[in-house]
Amino acid sequence: MLINFPGDGFLGIYSADNADAMRGESFHKVIVDEAARVKEEVYYDVLDATVADTGGEITCISTPKGRNWFWREHAKGLDEMGHQASWSFPTSANPLPQIQLAAEMARERLPDRTFRQEWLAEFIEDTGGLFRNVDEAATAPLASHPSEHKGHGGVTLGADWGKMTDFTVIGGVCRGCKAQVVFDRSNKVDYALQRQRLAAIADRWKPDIIWAESNAMGEPIIEELRRSGLPVRGFATTAVSKAPLLEALALAIEKGELRIMPHPIQVAELKAIEVSTSPTGHVKYAAPEGLHDDTVIALALAWHGAKGSGGFLMEAI
Repeated sequence: MLINFPGDGFLGIYSADNADAMRGESFHKVIVDEAARVKEEVYYDVLDATVADTGGEITCISTPKGRNWFWREHAKGLDEMGHQASWSFPTSANPLPQIQLAAEMARERLPDRTFRQEWLAEFIEDTGGLFRNVDEAATAPLASHPSEHKGHGGVTLGADWGKMTDFTVIGGVCRGCKAQVVFDRSNKVDYALQRQRLAAIADRWKPDIIWAESNAMGEPIIEELRRSGLPVRGFATTAVSKAPLLEALALAIEKGELRIMPHPIQVAELKAIEVSTSPTGHVKYAAPEGLHDDTVIALALAWHGAKGSGGFLMEAI
């Protein structure tokens, strides 16, 4: 169904069930209603291509439906450094009194899972996810001062390095009150500046230990930091060492032992970690394709330091 305008512009209404009707089209704006119900291949193989020639944009509107492609795109949009943006509002945000009343009635008569997804617009955790109770744990202040944690037993830092595609993230946990106190995330920053940033955070919080990823570029960075007098220890990310590191963090969050900062991208990355089993029977934890786990690794390293060494991390030589 088309509405044509003078000047060759038009407004078209299409069905995602017949995606081939949109192939070859060139749009300036695409609005996808109930996007989570649209097949993944329709979005990536057809719709994406329709705005390529014009540099147009796509707006997806939907009630969540588990953790499919719509959830992944929503998570990407929470990153302020990305090229897209995401919003979420519950039905009760509608100012119409009758809608607010309907939301109240739905809370009383619907199962919790259904109400949270259909009326609160929440992406419900799948059974295959590693981290549970993430929202309940996200109660730590977004900003705090070292003086507020004086006498708590010290602070530990965790650092996960990146430069272009990945992000460099520095996390910190107070050993006494078991709360996250540091969240620093950057991208496309040279290694010299990354070292300076970590040194500045360490000067502010005076950590007694800093666990930093030693893979690839991490080892020379760690060496420079050690030369400057910082208490840095290296962690080599392997299939053997990563699993218990993340499991310890997951257990702390699920049991309510650790309070984390409610940074949207950190919450999204924690919820995104998937559990899979290799053909040889080994358990693997990883973020879905297109997403990152940098904030998760940094927080896990900081929590490991706060809890004390469990003997499973590999120190860089």
